[in-house]
Amino acid sequence: MKITIETVEHVANLARLYLSEDEKAEMAQKLNSILDYMDKLNELDTSNVPPTAHIIPIKNVFREDAVRESLPREEVLRNAPDKERGFFKVPRIIED
Repeated sequence: MKITIETVEHVANLARLYLSEDEKAEMAQKLNSILDYMDKLNELDTSNVPPTAHIIPIKNVFREDAVRESLPREEVLRNAPDKERGFFKVPRIIED
């Protein structure tokens, strides 16, 4: 498949982009280079390569979800810039 100037114009129109004639030609050339490279990659024999989602092994690093004691309220509020009746007090962000 070859990307033509008309194809670039069509896609640019769909994306509501204005491209000059030079930009259209440049875009067509770059897209054709990408497609040429993809064709080159398709020549590789990957029949013995298992499908993968990531190139490196990934393991779950989350800790086990377990119930445990929480900090006492007084300790949690100790460094709070402002507090009221045992809660954090924050500036109002919603107008009446």
